[in-house]
Amino acid sequence: MATAVKPKLIKMSSLINPHFNQLWLTDCPYIIAKGGRGSFKSSTIGLKLVLMLKQYAQQDLKANIICLRDNQKYLRDSVYGQVSWAIEMLDMTNEFKYRVSPMRITHKRTGSTFYFYGVSDAQRLKSNIVNNVIAIWYEEAANFGSKEDFDETNPTFVRQKADYINQVKVFYSYNPPRNPYDWVNEWIEDLETDNDRRIAHDLKPNYFIDTSTYLDDQLGITDQQTLDEIDRIKHNDKDYYRWLYLGEPVGLGTSVYNMDLFHPIKELPDDDYLASIYFSLDSGHEVSATTEGCYGITRKGNCILLDTYYYSPAHKSNKKAPSDLANDLHEFEERNIEQWDKQPYQRSADSATADYALDNEFYKIYNTHWHHVAKTTKVAMIDHVQNLLAQGKFFYLDIEANQIFIAEHRKYQWDADTVETDNPKVIKVDDHTCDQFQYFVLDNRRDLGLKW
Repeated sequence: MATAVKPKLIKMSSLINPHFNQLWLTDCPYIIAKGGRGSFKSSTIGLKLVLMLKQYAQQDLKANIICLRDNQKYLRDSVYGQVSWAIEMLDMTNEFKYRVSPMRITHKRTGSTFYFYGVSDAQRLKSNIVNNVIAIWYEEAANFGSKEDFDETNPTFVRQKADYINQVKVFYSYNPPRNPYDWVNEWIEDLETDNDRRIAHDLKPNYFIDTSTYLDDQLGITDQQTLDEIDRIKHNDKDYYRWLYLGEPVGLGTSVYNMDLFHPIKELPDDDYLASIYFSLDSGHEVSATTEGCYGITRKGNCILLDTYYYSPAHKSNKKAPSDLANDLHEFEERNIEQWDKQPYQRSADSATADYALDNEFYKIYNTHWHHVAKTTKVAMIDHVQNLLAQGKFFYLDIEANQIFIAEHRKYQWDADTVETDNPKVIKVDDHTCDQFQYFVLDNRRDLGLKW
């Protein structure tokens, strides 16, 4: 006789920090969870949505949930993974089947489904017919283009509301941008004003807005290694810590980088060694510079600028042709490969069409291509670099060739006329090493410990 398997006892009080009790219980149709990294806002929403679906599935009702990111390519590593984690934590893995093309997580018995979409073009979602929708989740909501993305997408799915509910719950989760004038920060101010107006007229607010940080972890879920890393960033760059972990829009200032976080060294440390080397290129035109950096990542996870190639055609009557630059860059790469006795793990370059002239010339001569990086916004690319710097992991060999790299980063500034807007820009003068550094970091975030 088979022995019945005793159901696993799940204590929600061990998974949900008390800070989120109001978020969990609110009857507002729109729920916004913002705050610093590591506050468990996304995991809390993931658990909430799984239990919402489970509640209706137990009543033999079909319940569908829409999960949205700004771009399709980010779904699997973020919101899809978050929902999968929540299902596992609730000991419900065997109740669901998982697909990635198209991306779905479906309750086997009722057909209730989590649908995952990228919203690079909100117009494309208008033709989606899902029906029986009970909730929508915008993960990393600050990365969407504007509030119009929400205004265009919400009606598509709200009108497909399940008949047995009164309202579709719409969740937003994100880390606030550091720029106070970013559209999402101003959007929140408008919503808070709307809440105040409704309260003044004895009406129930439509929006529940919650702010959380890692300091709200009363359950001790955050491990000591993460707390040590947070403390290191706090020590290295207080403003970056306030933005990244406290969720404060600290502003941009005009200087892009804190130059105290660029650490010079005379030689490689005795207690560490290079695990891999990388090249990163920013190629110019007739009047702009071409530069390539050689970077190393060490066994301890530190990043070292090893060498820099830099050629500027400015004020030169006889400018180098693509074939000349290809020869220079090949010699630069071969010299570093020989010096460090390593083949490059990655060779990164700009995704702009202008770079392909040099890339094609290099391929024709040496049968090698650079990997062209899919650039994001300038603010996002700078954030990745600032993350690396704030961890105290960036060093540079204090040699003559690298001085142009330091000089350009020291001068690198935000355009003061754009800082107080939702589209801040950098001053595009003498910024070529800054660009190639950003391409290197963006293309190798996992190796640099900036992406998991």
